[in-house]
Amino acid sequence: MLNISNNQLNKSVDLKKFKSGQRIFNGRYYKYFNRFLLGSAIIIVFILFLPWTQNISGNGNVTTLSLDQRPQTIQSPIPGRIEKWFVAEGDFVAQGDTIMEISEIKSEYFDPDLVKRTGEQRSSKAQSVGSYQEKVKALERQIVALSKERGLKLEQAKNKLLQAKLKVKSDSIDFEAAKTNIVIAQSKYDRTATLQAEGFKATKDVEDARLKLQETEAKLISQENKLLASRNEVINAQVEVSRVNAMYADKISKAQSDKYTAQSSQFDTEAQVSKLENAYSNYEMRNALRFVRAPYDGYINKAIRGGVGQTFKEGEDLVGVMPAHVDLAVETYVAPIDLPLINLGEKVRVQFDGWPAMIFSGWPDISYGTYGAKVVAIENFISPNGKFRVLLAPDEEEQAWPEAIRAGSGAYTMALLEDVPIWYELWRQLNGFPPNYYQPQNKDNAKTKS
Repeated sequence: MLNISNNQLNKSVDLKKFKSGQRIFNGRYYKYFNRFLLGSAIIIVFILFLPWTQNISGNGNVTTLSLDQRPQTIQSPIPGRIEKWFVAEGDFVAQGDTIMEISEIKSEYFDPDLVKRTGEQRSSKAQSVGSYQEKVKALERQIVALSKERGLKLEQAKNKLLQAKLKVKSDSIDFEAAKTNIVIAQSKYDRTATLQAEGFKATKDVEDARLKLQETEAKLISQENKLLASRNEVINAQVEVSRVNAMYADKISKAQSDKYTAQSSQFDTEAQVSKLENAYSNYEMRNALRFVRAPYDGYINKAIRGGVGQTFKEGEDLVGVMPAHVDLAVETYVAPIDLPLINLGEKVRVQFDGWPAMIFSGWPDISYGTYGAKVVAIENFISPNGKFRVLLAPDEEEQAWPEAIRAGSGAYTMALLEDVPIWYELWRQLNGFPPNYYQPQNKDNAKTKS
């Protein structure tokens, strides 16, 4: 009733006498609702004290743990032209299988027998080196022979010099004797002449003494000539010794000069041989590069350069290859404020794109569709997206990752930190505070591994 009339019926009529009135006025309308509110309040208070696992979420993608297992494009280190394809997109190739054949486009490598001709040039130069080596050995033998011959010739010349000196000594003695004889002859002649003047000697005796004196003078002159000749022989012998020394020094010097010239030519030819060997090896390797081969077992993803006859420069991408056997990992990114909370070996939950999941971020134990991982690497420099890159590997203690996931798929990650009450987490979120500074119990082990 609206009670807008002055005649209020409820005052004149006792509505409680009726059954409907009794049910209405004696009923407790909010009894169940109040119980619901009370029960809800108790449950909420209970929930606020439940443990909540703090976590750091991030988005990333699936990659490979090893650098050599990541998808790559194959380039050619030399420019060329595509001649023939041996595979198609999607084919499996084993390590070393030929993917394509290319040909040269540079004129200096057009000769099909370039390697053979370079090898022949190398062999010829190597033989020339051997000839120069033999020439050097022959000149060394010649130098040794000349040195021995010079020693003998010098010994012979020195013997002649000694003989000449002895002859000078002998002739000088004879010359002194001749001078003594002339003094005696002169004395005899003077005595004979004196006695002849006094009448004691005949004229014939004087003439004989004079003749003897003249003969003695002649012998003195002859002996003096012999002495001078002997002295000249000494000088000649000394000149001969100098001449032998000079002659053989010139011969030996000429032989040594020829030897050094031969050695210089030998070294120059050896340098040319080394250059030819280098060129030969380069040409061999360049010939091997005409066949583009698979670096590992994998699948041909995409032919970047298709067709036949197309030319390309060195370093250009030709074909993409995906490894057949990979150790998957996840690369995720965390904000700089959360980086100090990430540690090596820390547990992380991962959700992969395409795999249904029911996630309770604070209760990882009851989440469904997530997989275990652990931190194996933390980047020390910020990425272009303003976050730090963290690499995650599968956790061997958890369920294995799905076999159907492929590198490049998206992933959502949660790094698990400390357990705190829900009321504390709500308070932290409302105030914009970071999670508690967390250090795992195996921090020392993590440092050791890093």
